[in-house]
Amino acid sequence: MQNERSYLSAVNLRRATNILRLVGGVVVLGWIAWRLYTVFIITAHYGIDTWLRLVIAGLIIGSVYALIAIGYTLVYGILGMINFAHGDVMMVGAFGGFFVLEALKVIPTPTHDNPNLTFLNAQPLLSVVIAFLVGMATAALIGYLLEKIAYRPLRNAPRLVPLISAIGASIFLENAVELLFSSQMRNYSNPDVISRGAGVGFNVNGSTVMLTYTGIITFVLSAILMAGLYLLVNRTHLGRAMRAVAQDRKTAALMGVNVDSVISQTFIISGALAGIAGVMYGLQIGLINYYVGFLPGMKAFTAAVLGGIGNIPGAMVGGMVLGVVESIAPAALGIDFQLKDVIAFTLLVLILLFRPTGILGTATQEEKL
Repeated sequence: MQNERSYLSAVNLRRATNILRLVGGVVVLGWIAWRLYTVFIITAHYGIDTWLRLVIAGLIIGSVYALIAIGYTLVYGILGMINFAHGDVMMVGAFGGFFVLEALKVIPTPTHDNPNLTFLNAQPLLSVVIAFLVGMATAALIGYLLEKIAYRPLRNAPRLVPLISAIGASIFLENAVELLFSSQMRNYSNPDVISRGAGVGFNVNGSTVMLTYTGIITFVLSAILMAGLYLLVNRTHLGRAMRAVAQDRKTAALMGVNVDSVISQTFIISGALAGIAGVMYGLQIGLINYYVGFLPGMKAFTAAVLGGIGNIPGAMVGGMVLGVVESIAPAALGIDFQLKDVIAFTLLVLILLFRPTGILGTATQEEKL
């Protein structure tokens, strides 16, 4: 009898929760519809050129979020944990690229026409490639060391313990970089040919819309890396091993998979992607400091949840969607652009409430959460 009462109480509680969700969803959608009607129909404040600029900006920053989100997804798929130090791994990669460009900026490469020319502007493509390689290698090394020191000893501990360790690792990285390089903002030294603001302009509705070179590099390189990672996971021996460990670690070990090696390689790959994202962020935004990885890291976590955490295509889609939404939503809703971060994290809450599996997630991800 008592069990039946408990069961009925649980059913009633679930029904009440579902009703509250439905009512809340209707209220939120109604408010959004009203704001969109006000902005687009009544005031019509922005032209098509402005919306195009916002979409382009959203796709560029969304591609950075997607690269970082893939790192969250890879680690979660393998270990079932959220690596909250991942945004700070991106920050370390950004600093690696920064110091490379600073060093290349002072290496003299004089010519007859320009005796003050430096290597940075004499070889801009090679300079950027070196910056990406160093940023990638630095972040990959940090990712590997994090797995070895902060996570591997806690692999069989309750799930909350490695989460606390990840938060501690994040704080450690931020404070270590602050002590080493100070808290001041550092300005990224782009080669002149890809200086921030330079790009290709095209006329839309009588106004010039600029497609910056740094934005093109960021978007194209992100798309190539995401496609390459998808092929690696689905078409290579390492990818099969990663999928096997993600499905059942013990069975994979019995089948001859070196679980420790696969997990270490996963952290190296996710760190390398975060490092590339860090250099991209520096080239595009221009300013970095010890705290620069926190907010993009949280946004990338939101993107991973939005797309379906544990799902690589979902992380890609989630990053792009989040970037575009936070770029255009303030204008579309007629609110202050400084509230774009609020919109991003509100989206996270709504996703967790109404579709915790994300856009491309499955029941497997929901059970893990």
